[in-house]
Amino acid sequence: GRFTSPHLVRLNERMAIDGEPVGDQQLAEVWADIEPILAMVDAELEAAGDTKLTFFEALAVLGFAVFADAPVDVLVLEVGMGGEWDSTNVADGDVAVFTPISIDHAERLGNTVAEIANTKSGIIKPGAIVVSSAQPTEALTVIEAKSSAIAERIAVYGRDFEVLDVVADMAGQRFSVKTLTSEYQDLFLPLHGEYQAENAALAISAVEAFFGASNRLFDDVLRVALADSTSPGRLQVVSRKPLTILDAAHNPGGAEVLARAMQKSFGSPETVAIISILADKDASALLAALEGTAKTFIITQSSSPRAIAVDELAALATSIFGEERVKTAANALTAMTLARQLVAENGAILVTGSITLVGDVLKNIQLNETDSEGNEE
Repeated sequence: GRFTSPHLVRLNERMAIDGEPVGDQQLAEVWADIEPILAMVDAELEAAGDTKLTFFEALAVLGFAVFADAPVDVLVLEVGMGGEWDSTNVADGDVAVFTPISIDHAERLGNTVAEIANTKSGIIKPGAIVVSSAQPTEALTVIEAKSSAIAERIAVYGRDFEVLDVVADMAGQRFSVKTLTSEYQDLFLPLHGEYQAENAALAISAVEAFFGASNRLFDDVLRVALADSTSPGRLQVVSRKPLTILDAAHNPGGAEVLARAMQKSFGSPETVAIISILADKDASALLAALEGTAKTFIITQSSSPRAIAVDELAALATSIFGEERVKTAANALTAMTLARQLVAENGAILVTGSITLVGDVLKNIQLNETDSEGNEE
């Protein structure tokens, strides 16, 4: 099973079994089973003067019920926010995995990397194995302290496992890795961005830790799994003419990674960027990190009610990029139409700044494909 959030187009994406999103009928049937229990809990909470379960808490219950009903042998469970007090943290993880920590959701998780790392380290359970990406020193210090107190052991990128080499091309990248058990040579990953190779090294090491550190994974299984990998909304190429890239970078750290990837993976094409940002994000720092990625920036507003208004975000973008580089569009659909008019012959269109904006664009693409199929029939 795999539980992730948020979704890009359909809620079903958040719960997958054997790589496939849970079907509508199964979701509806499991929801019908748990709805009376959730209603009872809500009533008890309100009687005690508390608020009812949140949307995400109810969704986590639904996910656990779906996976129990399957039943799954292994569950990959992504934390919703933070860690320590997130509703997913009722699960006892045998392996606790940490991707790079930076400032995000500061109003809830803390204003420093150390504070955020402290909240995230709450997912470490007694006797678990901890596997971490390379981290800022202040984050790693917190994770290592928590690990030494209750975990079985900790493995860190750059010390216990790492990518040995990466060769990128337009189809993805080939790389070799040193992991907890051995080395795997000449692996292919159909994803862009060097960080995806590091993510793969993290994932391989996490699986090794789950099975036992002395167990090397079968090469043929690993190669097929990596070659079949997808990462929707993460440097996702949805068109080659013009080159159109969707990346859900929505904080300064993600934007910095995206900027590097546009240079290293795509050769810094002349780019038209479409951007929408949610109001709870550090829009100024995010835009500044993207300054070198595009010649023209189209400011728009995603379908999320939390999206910054076009005029407000455009004013901020103009102060950073200059008036001549900033255009506006009311929504994702009109922004894409404008981008296609502005993009150079060998240029690129980049959609970024918000997961909801990427979802809007993907939904429009899928609707167009459905309409085309219908017309052809």
